[in-house]
Amino acid sequence: MNNLEPINQTKLFGLYDYIKRLIRLYERDILPNKILLSGQKGLGKSTLSYHFINYVLSKNEDYAYDTNNLQINSKNHSFKTILNKSNPNFILIDVKKEKESIDINQIRDLISNLNKSSFNKKKRFVLIDNIEFLSLNSVNALLKILEEPTLNIQFILIGNNKMISPTLLSRCIEFKISLTNSENLEVANNLLDGKLREMISANLINYYMTPGFIFNLAKFGKINEYDLSKINLKELIKILIKNNHYKKDNFIQYMVYDFIEFYFNQINSSLSSKIHNKYSYFLKKISDTKRFNLDEESLFMEFEHEILNG
Repeated sequence: MNNLEPINQTKLFGLYDYIKRLIRLYERDILPNKILLSGQKGLGKSTLSYHFINYVLSKNEDYAYDTNNLQINSKNHSFKTILNKSNPNFILIDVKKEKESIDINQIRDLISNLNKSSFNKKKRFVLIDNIEFLSLNSVNALLKILEEPTLNIQFILIGNNKMISPTLLSRCIEFKISLTNSENLEVANNLLDGKLREMISANLINYYMTPGFIFNLAKFGKINEYDLSKINLKELIKILIKNNHYKKDNFIQYMVYDFIEFYFNQINSSLSSKIHNKYSYFLKKISDTKRFNLDEESLFMEFEHEILNG
C-alpha cells in the first residue's frame, strides 16, 4: 500500500481545478501572500500545497512540474530537497509527534529563520498545517509576522474545519476545498490502486468520508488482518470497541465517533424507535467527549451495550 504522506505524493488526484486556480493567480501576480486552505481532513489540502509549491520552485529547474498531468517529477531538485528537509525556500510548521499543539518555540524559530537573508531570489514558502492546533501564544506570535510579512514570502495555512482564531482567519484569504461523494470515492480508489471495492465493503463507506479517511481505513484493515470487504458497519464498530483499537490510534478513535453517527443514519426508524430516541443523546455525548477531552471508553461501552447489543 502506498505511503500517503503529502510530502511524498507526486501525483495529484481530484483537486485539479484548485491547483489550476492557484497557478493562474500566481502567474497573473495576484495570488494573496497569505492564504488559508480549509476543508475536511483527508481531502488532500496538504498534497495540493506541495504540488503548488513544487510548481513555483521548479520552474527553472530540470524536471519541472508537469502542468499537463499535474504531477511532480521525483527527479526534480526542489522535490528532493523538500523531501530531505534541506530546501532553503521551504519551511513546514506542524504538530510534532510528541506534542499536542504547535507551540510558541516553533513560531519563534520560524521568525528567526525568516529574518535571515535568502540564499536565492526564489519565493520562500511557509506551510503551516493543522492550524487548529496552534496554541494561543503561537497564534499571537504568528499574527505579528502575518501582519508585516517579509518580502517574497508566501504563507499557506491549512485548516480542517475546526475552530480557529477569528483574528488569524481575518489575516488570510480563504480557499474552501471540497469534493463530491463520487470524487471522494474516485480519489480513494486511485490511492488504493483501483482496489477500493476489493478492500472495503460498500456498507462501511458513507457520504462524508474523505479519500484520506478511506485510505487509512483500508490501511487499518490490512495491518490488523481484518477483511473489511466482508465486515459490515455493526461488526466493525464492535471490533473497534472490543479490541480497544481506539486507545492505540487517534485516527481510530475519531473513526469510531464517525461510524457511530453513520450507524444511526443507516437504521430504519420503523425498526427501532428506542434506538432513534437515543440518537440525540449519543450525539451530545460524542460532542461533549471531544470538546472536554472526556473518557471515551465509557461512551463506547455504553453505545455497545445500549445500541449494538440492545
